[in-house]
Amino acid sequence: MMTNDAILALLREPDQPACLYQALEAETQRRIGHRLFTLLYVDGDAVARVYSSKPDEYPVLGRKHMGKTPWGDLVLHGREIFLGVDDEAIRWAFFDHEQIARMGLGCVINIPVIYDGQTIGTMNLLDVAHRYTKEHVAQIAALAPLLIPAYLTARLAGRLS
Repeated sequence: MMTNDAILALLREPDQPACLYQALEAETQRRIGHRLFTLLYVDGDAVARVYSSKPDEYPVLGRKHMGKTPWGDLVLHGREIFLGVDDEAIRWAFFDHEQIARMGLGCVINIPVIYDGQTIGTMNLLDVAHRYTKEHVAQIAALAPLLIPAYLTARLAGRLS
């Protein structure tokens, strides 16, 4: 298992942020497993995907206009972790729940990445229904802040383009 310090040390390596994103995917896979791993940063009233373990189904730089949703109120505005353990929770949270179900996924962990009092992105893991527990969340929650530099850079790049 990589420590958070070892993952942080990767920020010194070239090929950022891809190096960091790949390390986080591998480490979350080692710690708790997943069938889909995505990273989203907040871009105004949308979220933009900067990493996906399944780019054919969930392409990088795909955007989701969020608007006002209960999930957004909880995770993006409330800065709370969302643990959805079944298909009903997936339907409650995501407009693309049918695509998620077609992939055989029915359980999710969304961890907000918080900087300066605001959610600037999320780290997201999905697997089969009833796969994750609060103990799984505890094993990976401390990894999310490691994304702060990459998300701040992504937000700045989005404003400049």
